[in-house]
This record gives sequence, C-alpha cells and structure tokens, in this order.
Amino acid sequence: MAVKIKIMNIRNAVLVLFIFSVKPTFVAAQVYFTKNGSVSFFSKTIVENIAATNNETISILNIQTGEMQFSLLNNGFHFPKAKMEEDFNEDYMESARYPRSTFKGIISGINKIDFANDGTWPVTVTGDLQIHGITKKISVPGKIVVINGKINATATFSVLLKDYSIKIPSIVSNKVSEKIDISVNALYQKK
Repeated sequence: MAVKIKIMNIRNAVLVLFIFSVKPTFVAAQVYFTKNGSVSFFSKTIVENIAATNNETISILNIQTGEMQFSLLNNGFHFPKAKMEEDFNEDYMESARYPRSTFKGIISGINKIDFANDGTWPVTVTGDLQIHGITKKISVPGKIVVINGKINATATFSVLLKDYSIKIPSIVSNKVSEKIDISVNALYQKK
C-alpha cells in the first residue's frame, strides 16, 4: 500500500512539473488535456512477441497552434509477465536513470481541422521524441477524430532501439526486435 501511495505521489509530482513546464501559449489558448493517454509497444520476433501498455500518459494539445506534448513514466508500462517488466525497467530502459519518455511537437495543418464538428482528419505530427535520454526528430502520420466535441488523437509508428542507445544483451537478442512498433491513443478533455 505504501509503495502504491509513493507511486501516486511521484505521478502527481510529474504531472504538476509537466503542466508548469508547458509554454505560456498553452495558458490562454484552446487547450485540451489527458492524464490517461495510452502508449503501447510491440516487438515481434520468431522466438517471442513482447507487448506492453502504459495507460498513464499525460498529454496536452493546443488546437489553435497545433502544439502537442506527451510525457510518461517508463516504469508505467505493464507486461503480461513480471520478468519482462523487470528486464525492461532494469536492463533495457534503465528506468531509474531515465524515468521519463517525452514527445514535444506540432501537428501540421491544424487549421484545416474543424473541431466544432464531428469528423476524422489525417494529420502529420513532427517533433522531438526523447527516449532513454536521447532526443530524435520524428515525423509520424496520425489521425484526429472529433465526436460530440471530444477529441481523440492516434498514431502508429516505429523506432529503432539503436537510435536511442537501447542495448539488448546478445543472449536474448533473438527475443527482442531491433524495430519496435509504437501506438499512441489520447482522448482529450478541455482544460
């Protein structure tokens, strides 16, 4: 119970720091927010498939400027097997040393989206993805769906572990793919 309370306090502290680190342009603009976004990843090899999900992803979306930010605690990913989760946090992501992964970017063509009406819009999001202490510029296709005034953003893309200096021990290299597929799903509420 004490561990769960400590994790909740850490999560709340990260949330507060994230909100206060956001540019002032978010304050006066049309801002949408979620603290329950979902980020999943999948690794497929001949030997084993590995999947994990983090449903505690924080995200802010400014529908006027297209600015979008995500932040998650790496130890918030949950796996079907406890050993996978332990290896992920201790050996691969080094979650004690690199506790968070973040994305900060811009949705291009945000002004073409009619947030007042239901619809689906393909988008491209370009920005900086930080994983394992390394930041890389990425550009990924995504989708914005508006239904009854609620905004849902989704994207699927891949990253290479070597791009983020994530090393897989040779003894298990046939169990972990060098290319990891990532899916993002954020249902926003007006802030």
